Amino acid sequence: MLCRLSARALALAFVVLALLLGVAQRQAFAQSDASTDVASIAVAPAVAAPAVAAAAAAAPQEPPPTAQGSGGFFNEPGFLTSAITFANAFGEHAEKPKSGFYPELSNMITGSGFVSLGPGYRQYFANDNAFIDTSAALSWRMYKMGQARFEMPNLANEHLAVGTQFMWQDNTQVNYFGVGPDVNEDARSQYRMQTHDIVGYATVTTKEWLTMSGKVGWLGHPKLMNPGGTFLRDFPSTLDVFGSDPAAGLNVQPAFLHSELSAAADTRDHRGHPTSGGLYRGALTNYSDRTYDSFTFHTWEAEGLQYVPLADARVVLAFHGWTVAGNPADGNAIPFYMLPAIGGSRTLRDYHDFQFHDNNLLVAGAESRFAVWAHLDAALFLDAGNVAARYSDLNLDKTSYGAGLRLHNDSTTLARFDVARGAQGWHVIFSTSEPFRLPRARKTIASVPFTP
Repeated sequence: MLCRLSARALALAFVVLALLLGVAQRQAFAQSDASTDVASIAVAPAVAAPAVAAAAAAAPQEPPPTAQGSGGFFNEPGFLTSAITFANAFGEHAEKPKSGFYPELSNMITGSGFVSLGPGYRQYFANDNAFIDTSAALSWRMYKMGQARFEMPNLANEHLAVGTQFMWQDNTQVNYFGVGPDVNEDARSQYRMQTHDIVGYATVTTKEWLTMSGKVGWLGHPKLMNPGGTFLRDFPSTLDVFGSDPAAGLNVQPAFLHSELSAAADTRDHRGHPTSGGLYRGALTNYSDRTYDSFTFHTWEAEGLQYVPLADARVVLAFHGWTVAGNPADGNAIPFYMLPAIGGSRTLRDYHDFQFHDNNLLVAGAESRFAVWAHLDAALFLDAGNVAARYSDLNLDKTSYGAGLRLHNDSTTLARFDVARGAQGWHVIFSTSEPFRLPRARKTIASVPFTP
C-alpha cells in the first residue's frame, strides 16, 4: 500500500512539475495582473480620445470590448465575470459584517445535501461594541438548524471577544458503518440525531494572526432516531444494525458538560478561497458524562494547512494535515456518534461521509490548483488517511486521488466539482465550499456528531 501511495504521489508531482514548466514558458505572453489591466482600461481612453475624434469622420468607431476577467491563463467570458460580480454580495469580506438581514448558507454538517438556505439577522449596538445574531436554515435532505448568538468583540482594545451561543440541530440522515478501519461499504446505515447545545466562549487575539480560545458548554441529551427527511435512501437504521456499539442501545443519551482550550495561527488571505498563507491550530477538548458516568473522554487535536502561490498565484499548491487522539476515561467509552471520523468531501473523497470511526484519526491531503480563468480553477488532488483504536497503529493506507473544478470570487469558493478515484471506484462530489474549509477552526458549539 505504501508503494502505491508513493507512486501516486510521484505521479501527481510529475504532473504539477510539467504544468509549472508550461506556465513558465507562457508567462511572457500571458495577461498582466488585475491592477495593471484596470489601469490600462482607465488610461487608454483618455490617451486615445483626440485620435478617435479626429478619425471619426473617416471611419466608424469600434464598439467597446466585452469585459474580461483577469488573473487566469485564459481570458474569462464576459457572462461569467458579470455573474461573479453579482455573487460577490454573498462572499466573505474583510470588513465587518453589517447589521440587517443576510442569507444563512452555513452551519450544516457534511451530508446535509448540496445546498442549504435560510434567513439570518444581525444587529450591532453599544457603538458597535456588541451584537446579536440569529439564523435558521433548511437543507436539501431536510437537515434543520436554528441558532442565536450574543457577542462583545471589542473588549481590551479589541484583543478580547466574549460571547454565548445556543444552537439546535436536526440531522436527518447521518452515515454510520461501524467502528474501525476495516468496515465494509455494504455495512452502511443511517441515523437521525437532534441536539441542543449552549456555550460560553472567550477569544484572546494577541496578534492579528494569533488567537487563543476557551469555551464551556452544556450539551443536553441528544436524541437518536431512525433516519428521516427528504430523498431518503434505502439504508437500514443504525439503531437496528449497530445496537451494541457504544451508547447506540440507550433509550436516553447522556448529557455532557464540555470544554475546550485551543490556539490558532491564521495567516490565510481569505478563509473561503485562500491562495496564500496558512492555518495551524491545536485543541484539547473534554466531555464529561453527567448522566451515566460511563462516556467521559477527552481529545487532543492538531492541524496544519498551508497554501503556496506560484506563477503570480495562477498556480496554488495546498497542503493539509490533521490528527485527533481520543482518550476515554478508565472504564468509559466514546459514544459512537462522537468518535473521530473521516471520509467524504473534505478528507478521503473517494469514500462516503463518516465512513470510518475510531478513537484516533490521521489525515493528509494535497492539491494543485491552476487558474484557467480569473474565477475558475482546475485542480488535481491526493488524499490519504486512516483511523485506529490505538494512536500508534495509525497510517495513511486509505487513499483517493482525482481532479476537479472550483468556481470562486476573490474571497469565497462558490461551487466545487470533484471526481475522485480510490479503492471503492469513482465518486463524484458537488459542494459549495473550499475542500479545506475547516469549519471546526471557528465553531463554538460541540461537534456532535463528530464531523470531518
